Amino acid sequence: MSKRIKIEPGRTFAGFGFSLALSNLRKRLLHGEQVQLKAVGFSDFPTLGPQVVTVTISHGGLDRMKMSGRSVKGDRFIIHSEIPFIANFFVNVPDTKVWLTNPAPAGFLRWEGPIVLPNDPLIRVDLLSGTKSGPAESAGG
Repeated sequence: MSKRIKIEPGRTFAGFGFSLALSNLRKRLLHGEQVQLKAVGFSDFPTLGPQVVTVTISHGGLDRMKMSGRSVKGDRFIIHSEIPFIANFFVNVPDTKVWLTNPAPAGFLRWEGPIVLPNDPLIRVDLLSGTKSGPAESAGG
């Protein structure tokens, strides 16, 4: 038996879809606005199946990072899951971070977060491959 989940077209995203949504929300977020959308997520508890949760997206700052032997600059956006209080005792959902190129136009630069389940190891996906990439550091912007 499969479980149906209710999504709101244009407001519910998963995975790389957030990078596309961020491209459209970038100006609002850069001006300090926080935007709530919906995310499809999964739980360690198989009986729960996929879940739709509210996420709050905000601009975290301008960062510089090493990627493929180069130093690149990007705007960091934070995707924070709004987990119900009682569920926080059972599950810890780390923030997902997405960097878009700076200056505009906004294009995908980097993604960091658990790949599927909240307790999966944090993974980094970079636009540029090659040598080992470095952590993002504040560019002071």
